Order: sequence, then structure tokens, then C-alpha cells
Amino acid sequence: MSFSMTGYGQSSLQFGGYKIMFEVKSVNNRYCEVVLRMPRDWTVYEDMLRRQVQAHIKRGRVDVIINREHADEADSTQVLNRSAVRSYLKSAQQLKEEFGISGELQLRDILALPGVMELKEDVHALASSQDLKDTLELGLNQSLEALMDMRAREGGFLAADLLGRLNHLEELHAEMAGLAPVVVSEYREKLRQRLTLLNDGTFPFEEHKFGMEMAIFADRCNIDEELTRLYSHFEQCKAVLTSSEPAGRKLDFLVQEMNRETNTIGSKCNHLTLVNLTLDMKAELEKIREQAANLE
Repeated sequence: MSFSMTGYGQSSLQFGGYKIMFEVKSVNNRYCEVVLRMPRDWTVYEDMLRRQVQAHIKRGRVDVIINREHADEADSTQVLNRSAVRSYLKSAQQLKEEFGISGELQLRDILALPGVMELKEDVHALASSQDLKDTLELGLNQSLEALMDMRAREGGFLAADLLGRLNHLEELHAEMAGLAPVVVSEYREKLRQRLTLLNDGTFPFEEHKFGMEMAIFADRCNIDEELTRLYSHFEQCKAVLTSSEPAGRKLDFLVQEMNRETNTIGSKCNHLTLVNLTLDMKAELEKIREQAANLE
């Protein structure tokens, strides 16, 4: 199954009078990068949560946001942060003395300043609880399941699109394979016609030299090996898209190889229709490359 690198999941749980909210979102990235944002006193669990994410996701940037709030306001107690008040009052006095600013701080102004009033929490007891660890694991796992479900759905759409484009490449490949033998025969007829027109009786027509020229041309424009390798790459792409392993990097490599074979065919063939087919194939390969960049 193919997975997209973009997705979103969320969940929430109740624990110890708190509502703990989990939010996980992922976007494209060359490697697996996990960014965690959570209350500072819970950072002891950061490594554990990071490993939990990495067990589900192999590629992409994953942002994990964990917040908490009191589930029952009656259980929360506001306390005065005296050091913050002193700092604000000291700064206000400095503004008066340095800049000559007049005015007085009122009680309502001080209480409205950030950090003056704080929730009283038994943080140490909460952070050291084994139950909290289990709760964080459970909540994150629920969010990751929702994230992976979205990534799987989008990955399925991407894989279907890529398989359709591979089928188009196979159609172009079949046209190329049908035209490859015609190139030599058409060139032989054109060359024979030109020699007939140029021959005014002053030089003899030597069939064996004509045959040698045709043999050299046939060898130079032979694309059988390139066509065989292209077909092999098509089959490998299909196998990658239907496997359970991450497909993005493998597809990127295969697209590079298919581009190389297509370029070789374009440089070797001496036929207008074949040149146009190689251009169509390169355009389709570029679309595949862009879509594959979204896969894990």
C-alpha cells in the first residue's frame, strides 16, 4: 500500500482533571523529521513519543502538538505570580525615569498583564505518573491512526493515478517497439531512391557497399535494449506501488532511469514519429516524478 506524506489527525483524552489534546500533521520532507510541542514539564516523555511516531512514519515532516487544559474550571485555582508583578512595576518605573512618561498602573491593568495570574497545578505529581505516560501513548496513537488513515486514502489516489500514467507509458512503448523495425526499412528505401536519382551512369551501384551502409545504420539506431529496460522499469514501478514498503524514493530512482533510457532512444532514432513518442514519454515521466514526490 502506498502512503501520501500529507495527513492530519487529532484526538483528546481526560486525565487527572485535565483535557489533553493531541494534534498530528505531516507534510512532504526528504527524511523523517518529527517536531514535538508540549508542556515543558512533559518533555521527559519526548523521546518515547518521538519513537512512537517514527514507528508509524518513515518519511515526511511530522508536527506533534500536545496541549492540556483544566476539564473542570472549579478544580483550577488562580495564583498570583509575584515575581512577574515586581518585574512589571520595575519596568514601569524605568520608563518614567528614562523617557518621562507619566501615568500610573491600576490594579485592573496589572491583573490583565500576561503571566501575572497562573493556574496552580500539581505538575510534579502529574508528570511523574505512570498513568500519564500510558495516556500520552494512547492519545498519540489515536491521532496517528487518524493521520495514517488519511495518508493511506490519499496514497491510494496517488497510486491509482501513477498506475494510469504507467499504462500510458506502456502504450507509447508498444508504439515505439512497432516502429523500431520500420526505421531501417524506410531509411533503406529512401537511400536507394536518392542513389537512383543521383546515379547518372558515371559510377556503378555496388550492392555490397549499400548493404554495409545499411548494416551500420541499423546497428546505430537499434533501440531494442532500451525498450527492454524500459519495460522492466514499468514492471518494477508497479511492484513498488503495490508493495507495503515506502515507494517515494524508489520511484524517484526508477523515473531517473526511465528518463535516461528515453533520452537514449531519442538520440539514436532517426524517425520523426519516434522522436515525437519520446517527447510524449518524457512529458509523462515528468508528471510521474511530480506525483511520486508526494509519496512516502
